[in-house]
Amino acid sequence: MVHGLERDLDGVFSVGIGIPGAVSPATGLVKNANSTWLIGRPLQADLETALGRPVRLANDANCFVLSEAIDGAAARMPSVFGVILGTGVGGGLAIRGEIVVGANAIAGEWGHNPLPWPAPREIPGPPCYCGRSGCTETFLSGPGLAADHHREAGQRLDPSEIARRAAAGDRDCAATIRRYAERLARGLAAVINLVDPDAIVLGGGLSSIDALYDEVPRLWGPYVFSDRVDTRLLRPRHGDSSGVRGAAWLWPPDAE
Repeated sequence: MVHGLERDLDGVFSVGIGIPGAVSPATGLVKNANSTWLIGRPLQADLETALGRPVRLANDANCFVLSEAIDGAAARMPSVFGVILGTGVGGGLAIRGEIVVGANAIAGEWGHNPLPWPAPREIPGPPCYCGRSGCTETFLSGPGLAADHHREAGQRLDPSEIARRAAAGDRDCAATIRRYAERLARGLAAVINLVDPDAIVLGGGLSSIDALYDEVPRLWGPYVFSDRVDTRLLRPRHGDSSGVRGAAWLWPPDAE
């Protein structure tokens, strides 16, 4: 694909890639990927060998937040937390337009903390691919939303259908979206208590649920350790393109 694009554009260009995981600083191998076949593989080295040049890899949520912090919904805001609500639940933090990677390359991985302030029926929580139970991801990912609806309503529906029926007035689907919004509010309140970002930008398939942008800020207040909450919850400006735009931003504009 890279070679084909370069033939079309008549040049050789920098390559940035977002992946659902991270490259371990200790081993150079992929870790923490919910695409589990990537774990333990030297993906970056293999790509660099195949392409004959350096390649920059980053977590897909880091790429997303970089895009939205540089010229997206949260452009020019000092601190931005980006959230991926999709097959998994990812997060990334950008400070003054630069990704915070962290000593272990896991900065922003809120999805593998326990769901905060769990109700008795949420304990111990569903099993997670990471080997634990009750991770935030097991409740707030797309599969987590679908599984919750099946547990509570006995229906097997995909998340987009649940959201569509909820907006049309289906009571069971509306109840599922309310539970989801309340859990998302708790999860993001814990992020605000720890990071206190100027903005949180939602991405991934579930970010298209309109109700979240009104309901979650209304619900997170009691869990945030402050007299008021000024953090803004934003839609992504660049939609599904933000992740690949952020991967391109891993290189400075003059890197070609």
